[in-house]
Amino acid sequence: MTGGATPSQRILLIAIVVGVISGVGALLFFEGLEIGTHFFMETIVGFNLPEEGQSIADISLWSPPETPWLILPVICFGGLLSGLLVYTFAPEAEGHGTDAAIRAFHGDGRIRRRIPLLKAITAIITISTGGSAGREGPTAQISAGFGSIVADYLGLSEKERRIAIATGIGAGIGTIFKAPLGGAILAAEVLYRRDFESDAIVPGFLASVIGYAIFGTFEGFDPIFSPVAVSWTIPQLPFFLVLGVICAGFGILYIRTFYGTKKVFSAFFERYGIPNHVKPLAGAFLTGAVAVGLCYFSPETAVIGLAGLGTGYGFVQLALYSMLPLSVLLVIPFVKILTTSLTIGSGGSGGVFAPGMMIGAVAGGAVGMAFHTVLPGMVPLDLVPGFVVVGMIALFGAISNAPIAVLIMVVEMTGNFSLFVPAMGAVAVAYVLAREETIFLEQVQSKAESGAHRGEFEVDVLEAIRVGGVMVPAPSVISLSPEDPCTKVFSLISTTTHTGYPVLEGDRLVGIITTRDVRELLAGGDLSRPVGERMTRSPLTIHEGRTLEEALRVMIEHDIHHLPVVGDGDPDRLTGFLTRTDLMLAHTRFIASSGRGRQK
Repeated sequence: MTGGATPSQRILLIAIVVGVISGVGALLFFEGLEIGTHFFMETIVGFNLPEEGQSIADISLWSPPETPWLILPVICFGGLLSGLLVYTFAPEAEGHGTDAAIRAFHGDGRIRRRIPLLKAITAIITISTGGSAGREGPTAQISAGFGSIVADYLGLSEKERRIAIATGIGAGIGTIFKAPLGGAILAAEVLYRRDFESDAIVPGFLASVIGYAIFGTFEGFDPIFSPVAVSWTIPQLPFFLVLGVICAGFGILYIRTFYGTKKVFSAFFERYGIPNHVKPLAGAFLTGAVAVGLCYFSPETAVIGLAGLGTGYGFVQLALYSMLPLSVLLVIPFVKILTTSLTIGSGGSGGVFAPGMMIGAVAGGAVGMAFHTVLPGMVPLDLVPGFVVVGMIALFGAISNAPIAVLIMVVEMTGNFSLFVPAMGAVAVAYVLAREETIFLEQVQSKAESGAHRGEFEVDVLEAIRVGGVMVPAPSVISLSPEDPCTKVFSLISTTTHTGYPVLEGDRLVGIITTRDVRELLAGGDLSRPVGERMTRSPLTIHEGRTLEEALRVMIEHDIHHLPVVGDGDPDRLTGFLTRTDLMLAHTRFIASSGRGRQK
C-alpha cells in the first residue's frame, strides 16, 4: 500500500502510525492497571498503597491492609487466570515482554496478531493482583506487536518491518514512563549487547514524541516520580562510584536468581508432567506467601513484604522522600528479587524493568543512608534521594546493556537533571563490572549476529573469500594449555580484550575456552582450577579451505564467536583462528576495494 512512497516517506509513516498506537495503547493499558489495582488491592485486600508522584502529605497516609492474608487468594487468582490465558492461546506471551519483542526483531520480524491484546490483559491481571512485575515489558511487546500488524497492513519490507518493531519498543516504554527521549534511545540500544541500531533512532524520536503527547494529554506531563531537590559536590563523587559497584552486584544477583528460578520451575513441571497452565499459579502462591508471612512478623517486615508486590514504585517514592528506615532499605532488594523471580520466572506476565529499577532505587537508598549514618558531614540526609535515583540508573542501565537510554529515562522520570554526572560515573562502573550479564537474553552481541542484518553480508562476497586468507595464523594466535590456571584466562581477557582462546597440547587442538566457560567462576569458584576442567572439548572447527559464507553459517547456527581453523588433511592440528570480527573486516575490505560500496 506504500509502494509509491519514498523510503523517507515510508519511515515517517511508520513513526507516526506506531507513535499513535503506542500512545493509545499505553493509555488503555495504564488505565486498565489503575482500575485493576484499585479493585483488587484497595477494594478487596484493603491495601491503601503508596503511589509514585504523590506529595509527602498524601503518601504519608498509606497504610497496610488490616487482613493481609487476603493477598494470598487474590494473587493466586491472578496467577491462575493469567496462566490459563497465556498457555492456552499464546505461550510466547509468558514472562517479560521486552525479550519477546527483541526476539521478533532479530528473527522474522513478526509477532502474532493476538499477542498485543493478550499480553495487555494478562499483564493487567498479574500486576493488579499483586504479582511483582513491571508495566514496561508488556507495553513494549504490545507496541511492537501492533508495529508488526501495521507492517503487514502497509506491506512494508523486511527492514522496515523491523524498524517498526524497534520503534514500537522504544515508543511504548518511553510513553508509559513519560520519558520520550530515553525511550527513543532505548529503541536503538536495547537490541544489542555491544552495538546500536542507528536506523531506529529518528523514527523512535518521532514515535516517542507522538505517544508521549497522547498519553500526557490524559495522564499529565509531570514526571512519574515527584522530584526531590538534590545538590552534590565533587568530593561526594566517590560515594556514587561505590554505589555503582554495589549495584553491579545486586544486578548480577537479580539476573541469576531470576533465570535460576525460571529453570527450576520449568524442570519441576516437566519432570512431574504438570501442565504449564498452572505454573504461574505456583509462582503467585509463593510470592503471596512471602509477602503475607512478612506482614504478620512485624510492622517493619510488613513494609518489606508489601514492597515486594506489584511494581513497587510507591515505595521508590517513599525512598525518594527518605521515609524508609535503613533496616527496611537493606532487605527490600533481596525480597524484590525473590518475588519478581517467582512471579515472572514461573511464567507470569509482566516486565523486569520496573522491579529492576526498584531494586536499584532501594539499594541506592540503603547505601546513601548507610553513608549518612557513618559520615553525616560528607553525606547529608538531603543527598540520600540522589543515591536512590542513581541506584535506579546504575543497576538497570548495567544489566539491560542500555546505560545511555536508562540514564536519560530515569532523569526524565524523576526530574533530577542535576544528577547526570554522578549517575554517569556509577552506571559506567556497574556496566563494566556486569558486562557479561544481561537481563534480556534475546539481545545479540552485534549486528553481525542479528538475523535483521544477515542480508547485509553479500553472499557472493563471502563465498569468494577463503578462511585461510582471513584467519589469524597459528603462530600469532594467543592460546592456552590444559594445565594453565583459569586466572590466566581472566588476565588475557583484560589485556587483549579477546573473549575466546584455543587450548593446545603442542600444536594439537584439544579444546577452546571462552568467557562463557569461566563466567561461573566469578561467583566464587576456584580460579586456580586448570583450564582443562573448564574448556569445551571437541570444539567446532572449520577447514582453512572453506569459505567465509560457510564459517558465518556455522557461527550463527551455534551462537559462537570463534572458530579454530584446522588443516584439510589433519583435523587436530591448529593452523589458525577466525572470529566474527575477522569475518566482518574481510567483508568490508573486499567491498571497499571492489568499489561496490560506491556504486548505486
